[in-house]
Amino acid sequence: MLACLVLIIAVIVARAVYLQVMYSDFLQGQGLARHLRTLPVMAHRGMLLDRHGETLAASTPVDSLWVNPVQFANLRPRWGELAQLLGMTLAEIESLLQGRMQREFVYIKRHLPPHLAKEIKALNLDGVFLQREYRRYYPAGEAAAHVVGFTNVDDQGIEGLELALEPYLAGKSGSKQVIQDRNGQIITEVGSVKMAQVGEDVRLSIDQHLQYIAHRELKAAVQQAQAKAGTAVLLDVHTGEVLAMVNQPGYNPNNKEERLPERYRNRAVTDVFEPGSTLKPFTIAAALESKQYHVKSTVDTSPGTLNLGKYQIRDSRNYGVIDLTTILQKSSNVGASKIALSLKPEVLWNMLTKVGFGAITGCGFPGEADGRLPHFLDWHTAEHATLSFGYGLNVTALQLARAYAIFGNEGRLPPVRFTLPSASETFARTLGTQVIQPQTAQQILSMLETVVQSGGTGTKAMLEGFNVAGKTGTVRKNSGGVYNENEYFALFAGIAPASQPRLVLVVIIEEPNTGAYYGGEVAAPVFAKIMQESLRLLNVPPDAPF
Repeated sequence: MLACLVLIIAVIVARAVYLQVMYSDFLQGQGLARHLRTLPVMAHRGMLLDRHGETLAASTPVDSLWVNPVQFANLRPRWGELAQLLGMTLAEIESLLQGRMQREFVYIKRHLPPHLAKEIKALNLDGVFLQREYRRYYPAGEAAAHVVGFTNVDDQGIEGLELALEPYLAGKSGSKQVIQDRNGQIITEVGSVKMAQVGEDVRLSIDQHLQYIAHRELKAAVQQAQAKAGTAVLLDVHTGEVLAMVNQPGYNPNNKEERLPERYRNRAVTDVFEPGSTLKPFTIAAALESKQYHVKSTVDTSPGTLNLGKYQIRDSRNYGVIDLTTILQKSSNVGASKIALSLKPEVLWNMLTKVGFGAITGCGFPGEADGRLPHFLDWHTAEHATLSFGYGLNVTALQLARAYAIFGNEGRLPPVRFTLPSASETFARTLGTQVIQPQTAQQILSMLETVVQSGGTGTKAMLEGFNVAGKTGTVRKNSGGVYNENEYFALFAGIAPASQPRLVLVVIIEEPNTGAYYGGEVAAPVFAKIMQESLRLLNVPPDAPF
């Protein structure tokens, strides 16, 4: 018996030595293959900040629930506990697992609230796991939604500046090695294989305070007018930086159910419209630049109509012989048409092209429309005339705001920006492209001041303490090539303060439905409210008596 015991012990010792010394590498490899796993480490997405450093978009860590289907199937009697916490039915869970039983990883629910993740973890179910991910939050909510955009469930930008700035915001995922038990639970972390790289924070040109003001006033105006939609764009007149850009109807990017295409598209850069009488200042600018006209030139608009074949152009009344300033102040279609027809077609076309119509602004916003500006070789006489007062071409609200900036920027067309310049960029960026002479720009600016003064069409755009230069526009809506007599765009585009230009603002109300539809009645008051508050917040000194 003793000999047998010694023999058994000797065999056990020999086997142990063999396994620990001779066979150890193989066994360790097999053990690691069963328990050592390389898991991804999600990279933190960079923040979007306004020009003052206030947060517009940020990612916060959350847990997502996933299961190992084979292990989870053995816990079927306890599925009800999990389903109750998740607010799901057993049928919904079965549907998620159907056809995926051969996999090792199946998501059940993404981005759980912290309290729910804690309750699920307390169930201690085999095959049920929580994975750390990131969810995007938008503190400004609806107010900045159309500019900022949103990300998908994997925290990748899919709309707005979240998409446009994806290469900068998105970090690079890393990986780590962990040891898991037979149920897949992590026992310990072995170490990092590849460090995750955090995304960059990007500071936008948007001023969150101005954005709130524009959003509040536009939303109230659209509701009051029972309008279909509305848009407002506020730019720095010298740098072209977008300070505020809002649209209605809006949506809350934190609520996935509100992310509908008709709500989340940024109408200011994707939707086009005919600018109507807001285009007349560019017709006058083309006339002045041609040297065929000067500030005191007059045009006979009698008898208040102009017949061009089967087409008739009309004014609201017969203004008789009027100068260029009065053409803008009274918004004379006949006067603008006669000026345009006296110029060669390429003169007007060159002016409209130089100020950016018919081409994207280059701001980099996803889905930006380039509008439509027919080539002058394709114009017939009536089209030549109607283009002078904004019919026959399509523009975006952003294009129109940028074009108006030339009158407050000494004739220079500024680049449009949604981000602040880096330290390496020079001040030369603010100069823009010279498209008209400074003297012409100043002359047009002075003419536009009369539009807002007594006798003009835009008196409701007047401000307390500030002079305004602007232009109203009222445009019949074109649907399928036919102008609807009862559907309008009401527009106002303006610059303030007129003596020392700082801001340019365009307001558009689409299909107002309460009787009033003229730009001077519907859009001009919105302009006044947004501009008054904006100048006050920016501490711009008054240039007119209160």
